[in-house]
Amino acid sequence: MKKIIVAFPESRKETENQEEIKMAKRGGFPGMGMPGNMNNLMKQAQKMQRQMEENQKALEEKEFTASAGGGAVEVTVSGKREVTKVTLSEEVVDPDDIEMLEDLIVAAANEALRKVEEESAAVMSKLTGGLGGLGGGLPF
Repeated sequence: MKKIIVAFPESRKETENQEEIKMAKRGGFPGMGMPGNMNNLMKQAQKMQRQMEENQKALEEKEFTASAGGGAVEVTVSGKREVTKVTLSEEVVDPDDIEMLEDLIVAAANEALRKVEEESAAVMSKLTGGLGGLGGGLPF
C-alpha cells in the first residue's frame, strides 16, 4: 500500500500571502485592477510625450522649400505650415498670363507642404517604432 501525504497550509493567511506573491510576479495585485508595471508605462508615456514635444519644436524651426515651373517659382514653408517666402523669376511674371503664375505658386506651395508632412510622418514613425495609427492622426 502506498502512502499519500497531503500538506495543507497552516492557515488561510499563508495561502493568501502565497497568492499575493504570485500576483506580484505576474505584474499586479488582487483588487487593484491595474498591473504592477503601470508606473513604468506612465514613465514611458511621459518620456514619449517629451520626445514628441521636442521633435515638434524642432520641426517648427525647420524650413521646407519647393519649386515649380522649372524653378521659376519657389515657395518656402515653415514647419508650422506657414508660407514664409515666395520667390518668382522675372520671366514667369507675365501680366497676360496671371493664371499660370497662380497655378505655379499653388503647385510649389503644395509641394513644400507635402515635404513638411513627410518629415512629420517620418519623425512620428521613428518615435512610435513604426506603429501605424498612433497619435490619432495628429500633425506631429
